[in-house]
Amino acid sequence: MKASDLLIKALENEGVQYIFGLPGEENLDLLESIRTSSIKFILTRHEQGAGFMAATYGRLTGKPGVCLATLGPGATNMMTPTAYAQLGAMPMMIITGQKPIKKRKQGKFQIVDIVEMMRPLTKFTKQITHSAHIPALVREAFRLASEERPGAVHIELPEDIAQEELRQTAVFKVVPAQFPTATASAIQAAATAIVKAEHPLILIGAGANRKASCAALSTMVDTLSIPFFNTQMGKGVIDERNKHYLGTAALSDDDFLHEAINYADVIINVGHDIVEKPPFFMHADENRIVIHINYFAAEIDEVYFPQLNVIGDISSSVSRLTAALKKERPIWDTTFFEKIRANINTRLTTYQDDMRFPILPQRLVKTLQDELPEDSIITLDNGIYKLWFARNYKAYSRHSLLLDNALATMGAGLASAMMAKELFPDRIVVSVNGDGGLMMNSQELETAVRMQLDLIVIVLNDHGYGMIEWKQEGEGLPSYGLQYGNPDFVMYAKSFGASGYRPSSIDEFEQNLNTAIASKGVHLIDLAVDYSLNHEILNKRIKEYTTQLKA
Repeated sequence: MKASDLLIKALENEGVQYIFGLPGEENLDLLESIRTSSIKFILTRHEQGAGFMAATYGRLTGKPGVCLATLGPGATNMMTPTAYAQLGAMPMMIITGQKPIKKRKQGKFQIVDIVEMMRPLTKFTKQITHSAHIPALVREAFRLASEERPGAVHIELPEDIAQEELRQTAVFKVVPAQFPTATASAIQAAATAIVKAEHPLILIGAGANRKASCAALSTMVDTLSIPFFNTQMGKGVIDERNKHYLGTAALSDDDFLHEAINYADVIINVGHDIVEKPPFFMHADENRIVIHINYFAAEIDEVYFPQLNVIGDISSSVSRLTAALKKERPIWDTTFFEKIRANINTRLTTYQDDMRFPILPQRLVKTLQDELPEDSIITLDNGIYKLWFARNYKAYSRHSLLLDNALATMGAGLASAMMAKELFPDRIVVSVNGDGGLMMNSQELETAVRMQLDLIVIVLNDHGYGMIEWKQEGEGLPSYGLQYGNPDFVMYAKSFGASGYRPSSIDEFEQNLNTAIASKGVHLIDLAVDYSLNHEILNKRIKEYTTQLKA
């Protein structure tokens, strides 16, 4: 058996369904091995598209997504999606090619030390120097990519190693990992602190966004009636229509939700991930307890230093803590939290029915919430609109709103939506992008058309980098260096074989959206957006309108 065949056999043994990539001449043996395998190869137009699709596969399934690139520039183009997966805790394997390592006939042409380049961005990076090592390297890489905290791994397959013939072709049995459980004393200490609390509050972070944790947390909230809020990457862990849901922490402070955070005397922080933008800041002079429930102990810094750690499998910890508290039957006064919840809901509905055009982001969120089926998936690229979706859009289930609050890179949203649609063909998938973010990887529209995906792509067109313009204005700086021109997005979409729309009113946008929902193929809606209220609302009014309710 050829070494490249053995590598693919090892991947099949791991349950790999897809490989996304843009191969080069150094990958031709591996490409041929893929052709004759059970794995589906999806050719993309840029390595970033392949990497973002693989990372999203890992995010949605919990199994490492696999992507392929050649050496040199192909591998360097994978750096951003690798960081995206690593910071976002998305299991992913990157396979890159390399020139022959036993004989080199082209000197240093295209040679970059990819293994060393990948080291700070991955959990594991290794060059295959002998074909006999392949089964062990693949099994170890998949183990590391999948285990908490999930992330990116990398294997480099040189061209001459890929061509080696070998007789030993056995692969390693896949052994599922089990995470240790928290100690009984840690569970009891947390339960004691919560029982003594007068106003406990649950925070759900990115690390709790695992399938088993969702059920455990829903049971905890419904059984104990403790109010909860979540971070951006914790959205949908519990259905946000739940009567105990207060909101999403899209800002670190001075949002309406922080009235509840400031009032709580115990915060049960489940799945906190330090790579996320902090949902709140701790201060040394505060008289409250933060309980850290996670797979790993808290990383201490100036704004996060919890007093209690409950370390182990999150689902197990939450279930055991719920059982312990249920025995105590504590009853907490949630009246003030209910006032805050009502205030938040009132404030967030402002402008949601506004008919002005270009559209306000608040109206866009409300329109999608109203028009899309409940099981729809929205993926976001990165821009100022992400804050409006995080705060205003109610996620009914985990992964119903896919956003990135870790690397927060632009250019990932379209590929993420493509992967979601490939995995869930019966669900409506909408990709919301800024014009800046879309143009970073807009060539993947051709990939989406070629894959015959039924996909809706909304481009929020403001001819500028809106997030940075908002920050620039907030710092009192003059507008400078952030405006650009755009192509005709409707003609651009049509050039790839997609449908294109450019509504001129709210009513027309809703008509275009419903046409796209009911139709096959890729549909792009060029939607003019009005961000003129961002500074007034998010930098000024939000602080003035925070009610300072009295308990």
